[in-house]
Amino acid sequence: MSKLQELADRVERLLLRHQEQQRTHALLQQQLAAVTQERDQLRSRLNTARQRIDTLLERLPAETRDAGDGGRA
Repeated sequence: MSKLQELADRVERLLLRHQEQQRTHALLQQQLAAVTQERDQLRSRLNTARQRIDTLLERLPAETRDAGDGGRA
């Protein structure tokens, strides 16, 4: 009977550990989703900033742009 009780205790501990692992996994999935969303927002902001810079560079006179390139055309 004690072997059966030991086995039942082990199974109970394994079940508890499994539940903890599931909770941890769910939290990690939430964190990953949040970080992924933040990354996508930052990427979007970066692309917007690049577009603005490109637009400003296009508005510069040709001579100013050439001087900014170090004389390279």
